[in-house]
Amino acid sequence: MTRFPHDQFAKDYLKELLAPLGEVETSRDVTGEVQEIDVWFAPSHQPIEYAQILGLLGRFADKPAIFEPFRNAVMPTEVRSCINKLFDVYAGLERQARRDNTRIVEVDLPRLWILTPTASESLLQGFGARLDEDNWGAGVYFLADYLRTAIVVIHQLPRTQETLWLRILGKARVQQQAIDELQALPSEHPLRFAVLELLRSLRTILEVSQDLEPEDRNLIMRLSPLYEQRLAEATQQGLQQGLQQGQRQVVENLLRAKFGALDEQLSAIIEPLLALPPEEFSRLLLQMSREELLARFRDQSLGNT
Repeated sequence: MTRFPHDQFAKDYLKELLAPLGEVETSRDVTGEVQEIDVWFAPSHQPIEYAQILGLLGRFADKPAIFEPFRNAVMPTEVRSCINKLFDVYAGLERQARRDNTRIVEVDLPRLWILTPTASESLLQGFGARLDEDNWGAGVYFLADYLRTAIVVIHQLPRTQETLWLRILGKARVQQQAIDELQALPSEHPLRFAVLELLRSLRTILEVSQDLEPEDRNLIMRLSPLYEQRLAEATQQGLQQGLQQGQRQVVENLLRAKFGALDEQLSAIIEPLLALPPEEFSRLLLQMSREELLARFRDQSLGNT
């Protein structure tokens, strides 16, 4: 029941962190069978200092990349599905190269990074995944060279600053340790504010979700003091605009979760929803149908004119 909030968080999180390095697109359609790439990344420029802040994630973003994050341990069928999408992308690039009368350079093809909290030994062996610890450290397993695919087992990554931004996407103890490290960062850290806002948004959505797993209840409890701290910091620093942007993201995520996409009509009711307290707009979004929401806020708007 709570897979969507975590999936959306992972996409928003990667997009936020990677955007300064190039073009990022989430839920990108793949030609052929109906399927989507979670996060597509194409580097346009490389601010060295910023890439270094991202650590291992910044190294992943050195070349064109496809990111497929999983909340639960990835299964063999899911790995095959990811590779299938990668090959569809390659086929499209090859067709374009033929039309342009150019050649594909193997090393410039996007690499697939499958991000999973854990992975069984049998899965890694079944795909012939191997470590390259000298160059990449523990937890990063590469498939055969021409598959251009790596499985990143987040729970095996060393607990260092280099891996922090990937461990935020882990589960249970690993994710909570990463949140502790995030909280301990200086307030002026360039990524601290943005990631705290995304975690706050995730907490709000989880809090109003139904049938939460024990793991998600624990995550809400862990994020609660972080949430309160963020509110205090925002009040102290006068960052009301940042809080409003965070609330807007919550509303947009809830609308997408319930109705699949934001069309013109749904986009038009975001501002009236934001005029309500967070607990009120969360309740309405979860309980009311599309027609009820549109009617309520259309009538409210007419009543205010």
